[in-house]
This record gives sequence, C-alpha cells and structure tokens, in this order.
Amino acid sequence: MNKIFLLLALWFAAFFPALAQQPQLPTVQLVAGMHAIRAEVADNMEGRMQGLMYRKAMAQNSGMVFVFDENAAHCMWMKNTLIPLSVAFIDETGVITNIADMQPQSEQSHCASRPARYALEMNKGWFAQRGVTPGAKLGGLEKLAPR
Repeated sequence: MNKIFLLLALWFAAFFPALAQQPQLPTVQLVAGMHAIRAEVADNMEGRMQGLMYRKAMAQNSGMVFVFDENAAHCMWMKNTLIPLSVAFIDETGVITNIADMQPQSEQSHCASRPARYALEMNKGWFAQRGVTPGAKLGGLEKLAPR
C-alpha cells in the first residue's frame, strides 16, 4: 500500500509539477523610494533555481529577491514561470543597474548590464508604474547575505 501511494505521489509530481509544493522562503521588507516591497528571499541554489515557477499570481507589492553568491553579470529567464514579470538587476551597493520585462514561459535570457549581486522580480510593469528606474537605490538589502 505504501509503495502504491509513493508511486502515485511521484507520478503526480512528474506530470503535474504545478501541484508540487514550493518551499516556504523567508521574506524581507525592501523599499524603492516611497514604495514598500514584501520580497521572498531566494538566497541559495535551490531557491534561485525554483524562483517563481508555476505560480499563477503574485500580490501587487510582492516580489522575489535573488541573492547571488558573487557580484557578476547574472541572467534570468522565465522557464515554467506563468506570470509576466519585470526584473531589476541591483549592484552590491543597492543601486539598480537595469530593468527588463520578461514574458511568461520564455527561455530568453535577460542579463545584468554590469555586475549585480541581486535581482528583484516584481509583476510586469511594477517599476515603470512607480517611476523606479536604473540608478535608484533600494533599501533593505543590507539585511541580506548570501549563504
């Protein structure tokens, strides 16, 4: 009986990955100008690889901040990501280097224009709608440290 249950669970996970439970990630409060952001923190390889895959929606002022182990020209893509997103690449001082809009389920790479320590994904258009542009500094990143 236990083997049948295990086989069914593995079959569902393989064929219906959207039903697989995502790990609970810690959150951090960030600030972009006068705008508060509640960001899930992806600060290890597992969290960065999973990202926002398979989610169908995200709250208006919520996002995910990716904390990279090194300051480098990191790239993001949208494989298995169902919602349109904008990503801001952020250097080690907290300054946004560039912002890119990304289409759902695309494997097109979107890369930092210069070395970045962080990437912040928000609902598509979030940065533009609030006048947050490259050169803006985000607050709250000092609470984060790569694992």
